[in-house]
Amino acid sequence: MIEHSVIISMPDGTAESTLFIPDSGEPYPAVLYYVDIAGVRAANLSMARRLAAQGYAVLVPNIFYRTSKLPVFDFPLQFGEERTTKRLGELSAPLTPDAMERDASAYVDFLAASNGVAPGAMGVVGFCFSGSMAMRAAAARPDRIAAVASFHGGRLCTDQPSSPHRELPRIKARLYFGHAVDDKSMPAEQTAKFEEALKAWGGRYQSEIYEGALHGWTVPGGHVYNHPQAERAFEKLTQLFAEGLK
Repeated sequence: MIEHSVIISMPDGTAESTLFIPDSGEPYPAVLYYVDIAGVRAANLSMARRLAAQGYAVLVPNIFYRTSKLPVFDFPLQFGEERTTKRLGELSAPLTPDAMERDASAYVDFLAASNGVAPGAMGVVGFCFSGSMAMRAAAARPDRIAAVASFHGGRLCTDQPSSPHRELPRIKARLYFGHAVDDKSMPAEQTAKFEEALKAWGGRYQSEIYEGALHGWTVPGGHVYNHPQAERAFEKLTQLFAEGLK
């Protein structure tokens, strides 16, 4: 596996990123890998590396480049604690829907121009906070993005005018959503409304709840990590890309 540390010129600065490409000399379909709200760290780099080993060029950008270089947390992340809450606001505030779309287009263009990346369809995966970013990436670049996955994504269907589900008419990609149980960021009633929106959209999708899996279950090392369900999520992800990025 070849692991490149790269700096990408972005609309509002530069984004530290890691690009994983299998060491065969062949070009591979590209995948944009969005991390969760805790930012890029060893656990999700390992997840991205594993995905790349399946035959993909996987880009892991610092999605919070406007606010911070890596690591984006220099203290233990404790949800509900005042310092953590303040930092989460600092990281997420600049990522408006418009900023997310501009960033996604820049990442796609970078991948398209990279050695080792095959021409044609690309995939996107997001986790937690970035599940909505993955959807917006597909809306921004329907010309290139053909498969999108979101795991324990939050606030995908709200009453706000900027809700991610309102972007569905712009999306041409095949979609997959894996939801947690008892997820405060995506409660059952919100998930039900999202299902209705997906049906009305009419595109190809799958959306399911992972029984016994709490928000954040896919990331190794976290206190809610659920290995059997994380493995199931990885299988769903690789199946989606194997079928959608041909």
